[in-house]
Amino acid sequence: MAQIELIRRTEGFGQKTAVEDWTGNFTYADLLRIARYTALHLLGDEKDLEEKRVAFIIPPGFEYVALKLGIWIAGGVSIPLGITHSSREIEYVIRNSGTETVIFHSDFAQKLEGISSDTSIRLLKLPDVLQPAYGETPRVDEERRAMIIYTSGTTSEPKGVVSTHLNIKAQITSMVEAWEWNSEDSILNVLPLHHLHGVLNVVLCSLWSGAKCVMMNGFLPKNVWNRFQRKDLTLFMAVPTIYSKLIDFWENCVISERKEMSGCFQGFRLMVSGSAALPVSVLEKWKEISGHMLLERYGMTEIGMALSNSYRGERLAGRVGFAMPGVEVGIFDAQDRQLGEGNQGEIRVKGKNVFLEYWGKPRETKSAFCDKWFKTGDIGFFEHGGSFRILGRESVDIIKTGGYKISSLEIEEVLREHSMIKECAVVGIADSRWGERVGVALVLREGFSIKLEELRDWASDRLARYKLPTRLLLLSSLPRNSMGKITKKLIKQYFENSL
Repeated sequence: MAQIELIRRTEGFGQKTAVEDWTGNFTYADLLRIARYTALHLLGDEKDLEEKRVAFIIPPGFEYVALKLGIWIAGGVSIPLGITHSSREIEYVIRNSGTETVIFHSDFAQKLEGISSDTSIRLLKLPDVLQPAYGETPRVDEERRAMIIYTSGTTSEPKGVVSTHLNIKAQITSMVEAWEWNSEDSILNVLPLHHLHGVLNVVLCSLWSGAKCVMMNGFLPKNVWNRFQRKDLTLFMAVPTIYSKLIDFWENCVISERKEMSGCFQGFRLMVSGSAALPVSVLEKWKEISGHMLLERYGMTEIGMALSNSYRGERLAGRVGFAMPGVEVGIFDAQDRQLGEGNQGEIRVKGKNVFLEYWGKPRETKSAFCDKWFKTGDIGFFEHGGSFRILGRESVDIIKTGGYKISSLEIEEVLREHSMIKECAVVGIADSRWGERVGVALVLREGFSIKLEELRDWASDRLARYKLPTRLLLLSSLPRNSMGKITKKLIKQYFENSL
């Protein structure tokens, strides 16, 4: 029988509801039964998958959770595929990871056309792997590899981030302790499940705690507000874009509807924002609507969550808080020297939460560490008192112009105060004289227009002259990935094309 602690814990929750989706409610006993059937179908005549990679592409819901646990019970490595990804992207993940088995839902069969004729890859269709099966499952030690999540990072090709069961356990227990998860919790998930935010912060923490995970098949603001109004949820975790869209929906309702919608938050004990910088304007508006001060935190696919504002103490706007339980966080300069409070530098992380390796990339894995510290590539400011503020990524959010290092996030926060600006993204544009120039892509509120000089004049009272934008691009929307993060590489390309 599996020795993974997550599996052992779920066995103790029996008839409690584990997952609610659009098809119904499922208990922990249901979940473990179907997960075991899946494991036995995956094993076939084998006694142990012994870290063979199993990828799957199915909608979020009960079956997703059962499949993930089933892969682990069988001794396999779980690789969740993005349901919004192209066939080309999916084929890259499957081939790069050396996946031998792919489980798929019929809705996504066309996305597997590139591998359908490959006899070395076994394709299993739902619901076949969920049918009753009988036999023995192996003992699975927690030192084994458990999951590979592909992340774009700063390279042209996505890298597979490999985590062991021990890494995942450390990530889960850190969040459970910091945010005081318990078996009475009920959380709504609207996040994609091929990213760490949805699969770890929401689904796996919920299972560890014996809580209920309510899963939606995609995000629609109206559906989320309707689910909030059932008043049985205690937790919600999302990205800033989702909060912004929920705010927009609320603002477009009549006053009586707004009042009713704002009255549905009494049962919530925690609402979290992450995966991208949270604009202070969004934080303040959500507090006005819901009465909740969003808890902002900082994490990465490679490390889980590393920093968090306090659950019970003061939450600092524009800050990502303090080191999580069991996690060491430090600031380092370009000479790899650790710096104290009052300094800015690269954020580095150490602990059992840190991933094992980049799949098949030993050189990249080695270069990602220095003296056992994982180098995040994010630049932060270590404040007096121990909290951290994110200044941006060295490669994307730090603009080097005329000898200055500028945080694009700082400029964006200021520009969002402008009454005409709905959304903005600041990027560095290559320039032979200055190194880089400050470029801003804007989405304006309906009916407005603005010129570069007007924007500079307005911002000159709020920003140093060298931080003022010198290039302006007006867009109908900002390009984003499936997690709602603005894709600044595309915006840089837009500027280059316009020039």
